[in-house]
Amino acid sequence: MRILICEDSVLLREGINRLLTDAGHEVVAALPDASRLDEKVAATAPDLAILDVRLPPTFTDEGIRAAIRLREAHTDLSVLVLSQYVEERYATDLIASNTSGLGYLLKDRVADVEEFLASVETVGGGGTVLDPEVVAQLLTRRQRDSRLSRLTEREAQVLGLMAEGRSNQAIARSLYISEGSVEKHISSLFTKLDLEPDTAGNRRVLAVLAHLGSHPSSRTEPS
Repeated sequence: MRILICEDSVLLREGINRLLTDAGHEVVAALPDASRLDEKVAATAPDLAILDVRLPPTFTDEGIRAAIRLREAHTDLSVLVLSQYVEERYATDLIASNTSGLGYLLKDRVADVEEFLASVETVGGGGTVLDPEVVAQLLTRRQRDSRLSRLTEREAQVLGLMAEGRSNQAIARSLYISEGSVEKHISSLFTKLDLEPDTAGNRRVLAVLAHLGSHPSSRTEPS
């Protein structure tokens, strides 16, 4: 896999670089800030970008804004965001853009080499990996969402596959039903989860977050 790294800590940047290289991946660029990020992505065409949430010069939201921008400009680019702490607002902004090929991990996870490399493979393959602590913060550590009990068994299956980042077509193939049936199940579960229609298309994300909140330690695999 071709991977670009953007991390201001030289030790962490070089450490990730070494881990990925030893695992057989190609690191096409390792940047200390986002000043040349767009240029490098265009020039190297990575499959995955690993970004720190906070980057120079302000160390506020440069990384997350860059991640959202890159995902809009390069629809095939997977993004794995690393953060020192749970950044609830930033995580929400990123997840709301699209959950396919997306990861949000706390930097502590990098210390577990096997788990980190597995997350890289999952996100690079189009799957979704959200740190359990991130999910817990987003859902304010609520108990199981009672709205989920309203779903039929089939609707719950469809929602679970949505949480894996699968398209309606992929869900239909997995459950051996038509895309039209999938659309009907999704429309029904939106209603049962009290998710009103919106112009931004965020209902799918909100439904997935409700599902993840009921499985706080789960990680999704690529479709």
